[in-house]
Amino acid sequence: MSVIIITEQSENKIKKQSLESISYGVAIAKQLNLDAFALVMGATDENLSYLGNYGVKKIIHQKNIGAANSDNKVATKLISEICTQHQAQIIIFSNSLFGKAVAPRLSVKLKAGLVSGAIKLPETGNSFSVKRSVFSGKAFADVKISSPIKIITLNANAFETMKSSDANAEIVESNIEVPAGTINIIETKKNEGTVSLTDAETVVSGGRGLKGPENWGMIEELAKALGAATACSRPVADSNWRPHHEHVGQTGVAISPNLYIAVGISGAIQHLAGVNRSKTIVVINNDPEAPFFKAADYGIVGDAFQVMPKIIEAVKNLG
Repeated sequence: MSVIIITEQSENKIKKQSLESISYGVAIAKQLNLDAFALVMGATDENLSYLGNYGVKKIIHQKNIGAANSDNKVATKLISEICTQHQAQIIIFSNSLFGKAVAPRLSVKLKAGLVSGAIKLPETGNSFSVKRSVFSGKAFADVKISSPIKIITLNANAFETMKSSDANAEIVESNIEVPAGTINIIETKKNEGTVSLTDAETVVSGGRGLKGPENWGMIEELAKALGAATACSRPVADSNWRPHHEHVGQTGVAISPNLYIAVGISGAIQHLAGVNRSKTIVVINNDPEAPFFKAADYGIVGDAFQVMPKIIEAVKNLG
């Protein structure tokens, strides 16, 4: 029996969110006295044996993934066969777009209980119980899983990456035949030179308080100084000041960075729903009654056009 962690790659390298999932899966394996295996799908530029530093005993590397790259049904079938072959008792995904699409399908296929959006290690005493966030992060629920096979998707930044040894993991090549898919990718467009919102530890976000797209330079300048990703509120994206992939909120991207800086954003409930898992929230707004101040850890009441240049200068001086 084993714990299998399903990893994801970006530009042929293991994502930070997957390293968090690996650390989480290894910790569960120690709780239950099981071996932790990591599944890597597709070609990679890395020597995967380094994942042994995080406590993984074995790397299952399926180089040929074919249609699994674009078709979640095919990916589910492939992962199902690998997990069955290696007697997975616990299966861990990141709570990413891929995890949200594949984990429920795999749950049905393997007749496995599923908890999505986990934020802590499970309680494994008298029962197997996992804490997750519910109601857009406004509350928490402890969910018990009683099925023999259990699936968990882990929220980003909910569990710290931890290196537990200097050992190299054994790499086992998997050659399961991948069936043809029904989805064809015609074109892929990638953002160049930007930090991914879902992986970013720091996010600088702007709202209508910036008055126009011509003033967005201060958001980008602070983000560059902090090594952060940029984001925006929905009205900004709807007004075409910024691309829609930067929109964070209930109807946009849900994020959970260590630091979220909101500039000129009032903090409507829909926006809060997508960012309230941030560990620290800093709000800059000239309206002292802005709802966002109630959710903020730190707040600055002032004109962003006067406050931001001083913050940018201070950050650059620290660097």
